[in-house]
Amino acid sequence: MEIRIRRYDHPDAVKLNDRVQLEYVERYGDGDVTPMDAAQFDPPRGLYLVGYVDGEPVASGGWRAQDESPEGHSDGDAELKRMYVVDEARGRGLARRILAELEASATAAGRSRMVLETGTKQPEAIALYESCGYTPVTKFGHYRYEELSVCLGKDLQGRTPADGT
Repeated sequence: MEIRIRRYDHPDAVKLNDRVQLEYVERYGDGDVTPMDAAQFDPPRGLYLVGYVDGEPVASGGWRAQDESPEGHSDGDAELKRMYVVDEARGRGLARRILAELEASATAAGRSRMVLETGTKQPEAIALYESCGYTPVTKFGHYRYEELSVCLGKDLQGRTPADGT
C-alpha cells in the first residue's frame, strides 16, 4: 500500500468517507454527524492520509488537534477520525499501517495523546485499537452520552495512559 497525505476534502478521501458513512448507516441506522472541517486536518494541527493499492484508494484516516474542551478533550490530544478500509482490502494490516503513520505524525507535532470514539457495533475496530495499545478513556465528543459510544486513548509520549479526567 502506498500512503499519501491528502486533504480531508480530496476526491479520494471523500469517496472513502462516503463509504464509511454507508457502513455507519448499516451498523447504527445513521451516519456520523460529528462536526468536521477539512482545515482541521491540515498540518501542523492535523493530518489526513489515504492508502492506495494498485492506484485505487482503499484506506483512510486522519487526526485533528484537540485541546481541553467542554466536550471532554484534554490538552494536547490528537483525535483520530475516519479510520476506514474498504471491505475487499480488509485483513491485510492496512488500517494498522495508517494508524502507525498517524500516531507518528501526531507525536512529531507534539500531541501527547491519541484519542478516538468508536462504537460497540464495530468490534473489529475496538480489537484493532486495543491490540495497538489503546485503553478506555473518559468519554468525549459528540457521542459522549450515547450508550453505544466507546472512547479509547493511547499516550504518545511514553507515559502511563491517562484517562483524561
